[in-house]
Amino acid sequence: MANSDNKQEVREALNLQVANFTVLWTKLHNYHWYVKGHNFFSLHDKFEELYDTASTYVDELAERLLAIGGEPIGKQSDAIEKASVKEAEYDIDANEMVRQLAQDYDTVIKELDEGRKIAEDAGDDRTADIFIGMITDIEKNNWMLKSFLGKEVSQ
Repeated sequence: MANSDNKQEVREALNLQVANFTVLWTKLHNYHWYVKGHNFFSLHDKFEELYDTASTYVDELAERLLAIGGEPIGKQSDAIEKASVKEAEYDIDANEMVRQLAQDYDTVIKELDEGRKIAEDAGDDRTADIFIGMITDIEKNNWMLKSFLGKEVSQ
C-alpha cells in the first residue's frame, strides 16, 4: 500500500518532467527557428517533430498529475527554475544544438526511469506506464540525434 510520501514523490517526479518538457518545448522552437547550414531542412523538420512531441508530453504529464491530486507547474519561470534541462542558447551551430539536445535527453531518460521506479513503488502503474512509453520514444529520438553526430549510443 502506498503512503502519502510515496504519492507525493510520484507527483514530484511528474512535475519535474512537466518542467523539463516545458523548457524543451521552447528550446526546440529556438533551434527550429535558428538552425542554419547544410542540414537545415532535416534538422528544421526534426526539431518541429520534437517540439510537437514535447507539447504532447507536457499535456499528458500535467493531466496525470491533476488526476492524482497534484498541481502542475504552469508558469515558464517556475519551469525554468525546476527543470533539469537548461534554456536554449543563441548563436550556436547545428551540431551544438543536437549535442545539447542529446545531453538533455540523456538526463530526461534517467529521470523518467527514476520516476518509473518511484511510481512502481507507490503502486501507481498508470504513471509508471506513462514514463515507460516516454522513455521508449525518447531513446529512439536520442539514438537518431547521436547518430547525426556520429556518436555511439551507450545505455
